[in-house]
Parts: sequence; structure tokens; C-alpha cells
Amino acid sequence: MPSPTFRDIITAINKNEFAPVYILMGEEDFYIDKIVEAVETKAIVEEDKDFNQNIYYGVDADMETVVAACQQLPVMAPRRLVMLKEAQSKQMAKVALDKLAPYVAKPNTSCVFVIAFKGDNLNATSALMKATAKSNAVVFKSDRVKDYQLPGHLKDYCASMKTGIEDKAVGLLCDYIGGPLSKLFGEVNKLIQINGKGGKITVDDIEKNIGISKDFNNFELTSAIAVKDYPKAVRIIKYFEANPKLNPTVMTTSTLFNFFSKLVIAHYLPDKTDDSLKTALGIRFSNQLNEVKTGMRNYNPYRAVNAIHALREFDVKSKGVNSYQNEYSLLTELIFKIFTL
Repeated sequence: MPSPTFRDIITAINKNEFAPVYILMGEEDFYIDKIVEAVETKAIVEEDKDFNQNIYYGVDADMETVVAACQQLPVMAPRRLVMLKEAQSKQMAKVALDKLAPYVAKPNTSCVFVIAFKGDNLNATSALMKATAKSNAVVFKSDRVKDYQLPGHLKDYCASMKTGIEDKAVGLLCDYIGGPLSKLFGEVNKLIQINGKGGKITVDDIEKNIGISKDFNNFELTSAIAVKDYPKAVRIIKYFEANPKLNPTVMTTSTLFNFFSKLVIAHYLPDKTDDSLKTALGIRFSNQLNEVKTGMRNYNPYRAVNAIHALREFDVKSKGVNSYQNEYSLLTELIFKIFTL
């Protein structure tokens, strides 16, 4: 059986359908925290929590005590709730958690037991994970969201909050805020509070309330390079130099590297239809597709590959190898090379 998704788990919880055991693990804290919050809110009504809820934290939790709490019967309530939060903070956590395996294999069906283990995954061969196969335990892996996946997650989150967002605003937030999701969605929540649910987040909102320029950013720089607007690209670099904290060169070169890598991949695709390009490049939005297609027209395979070589040369020089130039002077030089290769 495939592992349940975040939406599967939240949907079941909202229907008051609970598993006896939840093992939540992985590098992306946001979804783990949301599931923990949902279970804690829905599993037991507030007036029953004094006698039927136990919350432990990994740093000082005793596994025998945790198991004993799980084995108790609920007091005048349909179920008990036991949570082991921040399980990864327990000394030798993975070894300690294996002590829970016998219980997880045969859990108390009148108890909901949640283990939240952040920052890593538990070993599939561990006693604890093997025990999940013997019960109806829910195992959820919250993998770190890759940069190219951020726009999709951001769009989905805004939809769940009944808020619209411009495609350009999606690119701007993902480019400058990035991951983890808790950080990215935290900025979105600020904008939702300002605009109210049901509104639409725009690049103007981002510039006004978060301080990211709608005209001078990596998103606009990539667009200028795609259409070969050299004066605009230079203006953006000058703005970056005047605002270095918001515009580190490492972020700029990463964005440009991703763009030219997509061009190289696109050029060598046997099928260059829109659907094929979207699938191969992980593109979801029409403006991204149009930008790639424009870039393909202006940078043939040879020039796209040379741009990547220039980016790698910049990376070396910006670290002080064979160059004493300011990194923004080097960035200006890089842009000139890209336009004239």
C-alpha cells in the first residue's frame, strides 16, 4: 500500500477517523507540525484532556512511561491521546525509539499515539519501523521540498487558505524566501492577514509589506536575460550591489544556473511541445514556460552551455580564486559574458 499523503491524513482526521499510531518523520517540519496540531485539536475534546491526554518531549521522555500511558484505558471518553514530540532530541533517539516497537506492533485501539521525529527518517530496518507493518500505524515521511517544487506547494497552500496569488508573485516569493515551508508560508500568512482571505496576493503586496523589489530581483533579472535586455540586466545588478543583504550573489547565480540548465535540457529534448517541456522541466506556470521558450530562441545549445561555464567560473572567482574583484563587479562581468558569448 502506498504511504498516505498529508492531505489523506488530514482528511481522515477531519472525518474523526484516527489511526492507533502515527509515526511522522522527515526534514520538512511544516507538515509534521500540521498533522500534530490536527490530531491534538481533533482527537480529544478540551474537557476530556485532563484525564486522557499525555504529551512527552523526546529530550526527557522515558519510553517505558510513554508505553504505560498508551496502555491506559480512556476515562469517560472515547479515546486517549499520547504524543511524543521532538523525539529526535532524545539521546540516541533511534535506539531509544525501538523500545516502542512491541507496543506499536500491538497498540491499544482506544489510544491515539503520535511520534514526531524531525530532521531525518527512521531506518526502515529498525525494530520500530518493522513493527508498523504488523499494525494499522500511519507512517508519514515529510521530505524536504526541493526548490523547483516550492511554487506548487505555495499555490496549493494559498488555495487551502482561500487566497489567490499571481504567478509572478509565486516566483518572487519562492526565489527570495525559499524553504523551509514554515518560513515561506509564514510570509504568506502575513500577506493574508493584511489582505484578508479571499483576496489575491500581488507583487505590489510583496514589495510593500515584505520589502522585496518587484522590479529588481532575480526573477526580473532572469527575464531580462531571457529576452536579451542588457541595460535592464545591468540596472538590476547595480540595485543588487546597493542592497547586498537582500540580494546575495549566491542566490543570483543559483537562479541563473537553473535557468540555463533548463535551456540545455530543453534544447536536447526530442519532443519540444509545451506539454513535454513542462513535464521534463517541472514547469507548472505559463509565464515560466514562455520564459524558457524565449530563452531557447535567444540562446542556442552552444551559448546555453557556455553560459553555464561562465557561471562556474564566476563561482570560483567570487570565492577569491584568481581574482581580487568585488563580487558584484564579477557579477556585472558575468552578465556581459552571457550576453556576448
